Amino acid sequence: MKYNKTITLKDGRTCCLRNGEEKDGAAVLTNFNLTHQETDNLLTYPDENTFDEKQEAEFLKSMEESENEIEILAVIDGVVAGTAGFHSMGNKYKMKHRADFGIAIAKEYWGLGIGKALTKACIWCAREAGYTQLELEVVAENESAVAMYEKAGFVAFGRNPRGFNSRQTGYQEVVSMRLEL
Repeated sequence: MKYNKTITLKDGRTCCLRNGEEKDGAAVLTNFNLTHQETDNLLTYPDENTFDEKQEAEFLKSMEESENEIEILAVIDGVVAGTAGFHSMGNKYKMKHRADFGIAIAKEYWGLGIGKALTKACIWCAREAGYTQLELEVVAENESAVAMYEKAGFVAFGRNPRGFNSRQTGYQEVVSMRLEL
């Protein structure tokens, strides 16, 4: 699956939204470690990352070659500012209509419209891939993310008061959301 679009950010800079490629392995790994260090709202901590640069490059290559999964980069002035993608929740008949969405943006780029643009890009790609439902989990206290997802059409379908166990704050409530495509 292929995606490539240039957008103008709220501060006037341009941002290229495009497939992650094998050559982006090091930059994406750096972004992953940064984003997972900067916020407690993501699934893992940097020290839990099991990928090295080569494995990240191989993952990006497999996503670029996939017909039903994608990893989109937000690139500003040659720097990977964020990533988003979706992955199949299974290839069995009862599950193949569902995909799991994830997104992470470096803190220095928050508030510029990148999250909205990446979310919109992934929604478009998920439809193109034939999914009829896109799902995500978000920390309930991350009100700006919840609001962004709701504006994109996602609706909450459940809450888990002990969804994450944060090293900093203890249990975090997680909201399960879905979007019918």
